[in-house]
Amino acid sequence: MQTTTLDLGPPTAEVSRVVAGVRDDQLTGPTPCEGMPVAALLDHLVGLTVAFRLAAEKADLPGGPSADASHLAPDWRTRLPAQLAALAAAWREPSAWVGTAEVAGVRMPAPAMAAVAVDEVLVHGWDLAAATGQDYRPDPASVQACLEMVGDRGDATDEPAGLFGPVVPVPEDAPPFERLLGRTGRDPRWSPPSR
Repeated sequence: MQTTTLDLGPPTAEVSRVVAGVRDDQLTGPTPCEGMPVAALLDHLVGLTVAFRLAAEKADLPGGPSADASHLAPDWRTRLPAQLAALAAAWREPSAWVGTAEVAGVRMPAPAMAAVAVDEVLVHGWDLAAATGQDYRPDPASVQACLEMVGDRGDATDEPAGLFGPVVPVPEDAPPFERLLGRTGRDPRWSPPSR
């Protein structure tokens, strides 16, 4: 399990860049997350950035992040980059890495929760980039940390329900980020259907 500190700065900065490229006409489009349009994915990112920042601060957020297009904050274009930066800053505090952290009723050692936070930002950032036709530049250190956290998922019976989708087979010699996408239930070749 991850025991060293991770810098959430690179993945949060990359997702902020992707957020800036989302067009209004793309909000109703599909994403690699089945049944979740772009607006719902953005709503999920808004919620998870708060939830994982509060976890670093040892504060509590009742419930968990939603993924509902109708709940997307009207100011998401400015709110989300600010929350991504605040998330990275919160996990730069040494106190964030001490003891346990909790998100949506799941409590785990703080370093493990940080790895989950990185995975959420990194993978959902790709979801957003793929859905909106943008390039995505995943941070190699974050990818490696997430691969270690996710594992090979050969026996997924002990993970929380709904944490990841079913594994998508990806060649073992594929780039590390493509292997991570497959292990988290995504097809690295996914693209939105042509209109």
